Amino acid sequence: MPSNKSVARKAETALTMEDLAKLAGVSKITVSRALRDSPLVTAETRQKIRTLANEQGYRFNVSARNLRMGRSYSVAVVVEMTPVRGRPMSDPYPLELLGGITQELTTAGYSVVLTSKQLMNTAPVQGADGLILLGQGSHGEAVRTLQQTGMPLVVWGAPEADTDYIVVGSDNRKGGISAAERFIAQGRQKLVFLGDVDHAEVQERCAGFIDAMGGRATVHIIRPKAFTFEAGFDSISALLKKKGAIFDGVFAASDLLAMGAIRALAEKNLRVPENVSVIGYDDTPGAASFVPPLTSVHQYLRDGGVLLAKKMLGLIEGQPVASEMLPTTLMVRQT
Repeated sequence: MPSNKSVARKAETALTMEDLAKLAGVSKITVSRALRDSPLVTAETRQKIRTLANEQGYRFNVSARNLRMGRSYSVAVVVEMTPVRGRPMSDPYPLELLGGITQELTTAGYSVVLTSKQLMNTAPVQGADGLILLGQGSHGEAVRTLQQTGMPLVVWGAPEADTDYIVVGSDNRKGGISAAERFIAQGRQKLVFLGDVDHAEVQERCAGFIDAMGGRATVHIIRPKAFTFEAGFDSISALLKKKGAIFDGVFAASDLLAMGAIRALAEKNLRVPENVSVIGYDDTPGAASFVPPLTSVHQYLRDGGVLLAKKMLGLIEGQPVASEMLPTTLMVRQT
């Protein structure tokens, strides 16, 4: 084994990863993993190699590694939603999903490229090793757009018939069933479903809701195109203006829609839950602090982000990967 002095002299010209491995007494692959902060290497060994690399002035040549491996070690995350004033990107969806994705990918040595459908032709996106899509879009339009790239693809959403892409999502049908069971227990019989069923996730929530009611109540579907407070307010306000419009329960496809519906009911002096029960979806932080506190279906978004990233890493490595749904939980509060 060469002495530290001889390797150090060589470092004055160009210290290689092989040199660093000899100094550390480990293999080249261990050095590579340690410098990428891979969990496959113990924290003690990672720190030892990083310290040694700093002392020797070694810099990991990412470009050379990527060229040799035929990879960019980056994954592009495409957010389907269009940010609007009433539904910013800082909401738990998609922020919690992004947190889980970033945690998992960076731990594995990958960088995250955050983008939108409109920027698919940019170099960072085209050079990525795979795509994670957050949201399928109306009628699955966003999925079809990304499938045309031919890149590994994992989607946050709901499974659809006759599709061959990997989906991670919440059990939206079960979420709808839990809302129906709550209304049945309350004796509600004239119900409103509030949400755009052109989106696969929302359609599943609605289908589970109606199926679970089993004909014990009428369900009127209202399809606002937005998931905002304003859309919920406007939809229920318009319904209340119609002659003979009587309902005692509202199941909304998002918490913001539910909150807007409650405001519209309050302006007509209809009390929640005495006159009308309301259930939202997502269980955002604002649900618990809303007045009255909002009953809502909880999604485990951070766990979903981690799972999306794990599926993508599996695809990149050529491993068998299957779609997977996460559970939902009805958080019962005062609406």
